Formats: sequence, structure tokens, C-alpha cells
Amino acid sequence: MATSERVKPYEEKMLKTIEHLKNDLNGIRAGRANPHLLDKVRVDYYGTPTPLQSVANISVPEARIIQIAPWEKKMIKEISRAIQVAEIGINPQSDGQVIRLVFPELTGERRKQLGKDVKKYGEDAKVAVRNIRRDGVDAFKKLKKSEDVSEDVVNELQDEITKLTDKYGKEIDKIIEDKTKEILTV
Repeated sequence: MATSERVKPYEEKMLKTIEHLKNDLNGIRAGRANPHLLDKVRVDYYGTPTPLQSVANISVPEARIIQIAPWEKKMIKEISRAIQVAEIGINPQSDGQVIRLVFPELTGERRKQLGKDVKKYGEDAKVAVRNIRRDGVDAFKKLKKSEDVSEDVVNELQDEITKLTDKYGKEIDKIIEDKTKEILTV
């Protein structure tokens, strides 16, 4: 009976939490155009909600502009509407061929607010990781009662999941530090 086999599902949940954090942080604009900002935008494509990447080519021709070239010209209105509904904070500008999203320069105050938002995402991720640890510890305690598992094995499992929690907590701190530095850089 390998101890890591019992801890593995909890480690996978922690990894998913970190991936979720990274996806959330990709949606925060840091003064530069980031095509990942549009990852959650869904366009009504012949009655089916479709990811924007599936109906258009997305490019970044300049540091503060995202350009969207639809495969079909008649989709321009639908794409513009979908971007407005997604509330990303930028109004789409269309010339009939392509849609452009022009990102204004961030003010110092806005950068500080975004930094606070990033830290909040980080704290939420840390809480999620600690909750996963708590669930694991509870499950290991139940093992001791329900199966013939010694207290030493349960303690070993608890130590292993605590080490994972510390490891992923430090990783979250690093991700938050990097994103905050990116936002605060003018």
C-alpha cells in the first residue's frame, strides 16, 4: 500500500486549483493586449454558443491592440455583440473587415487596484488548497476507523498532504508575485 496513491487525488485537485488561478489571471489585463482575455467569449454561431477562437483569427499587431478577423464577414456584428456581453471593459471597433480592441494605458490607481485583485485571486486559491488538505486529512482519519490502517500510516499520509499544501502555497505566491510585478510595470 503506497501512501502516495491515497494522496494523489488530492494533489490533482491542488494542481487543478493552480491551473484555475492561472486562467483567472490571464483574464486580467496588465496594460498590454493579451488574447487570453477573450478565452471566455462565446459567439452565437448559427444558434450555437461557440468559442471566439473557433470563428475568427485573433492576433496582436501592436502592444495595446487585439485584432479579430472573422472567418465569415457576416459574423462581425455577432462577435462585437459577444465581446460587449462578456464585459471585458473594452468596446470593439469595427471597420467592416476586422474588429479591433484598443487597450488604454493603465493609470497608477488602476494598476494598484488590479494588484489587489490579483492578491485576492491568490488568497482564494490558497484557501482552496487548504480546504483540499482538510478534506484529505479528514478522509485519512476515517481510514483509521473504517479500515485496518495503523496510526503511523495515517500520520505519514497527513505529513505528505501537508508538504504538498506548503509546496503549492509557495507556487501560488510565486504566480501572484509575477503577475503583480507585470501589472505594476509601466
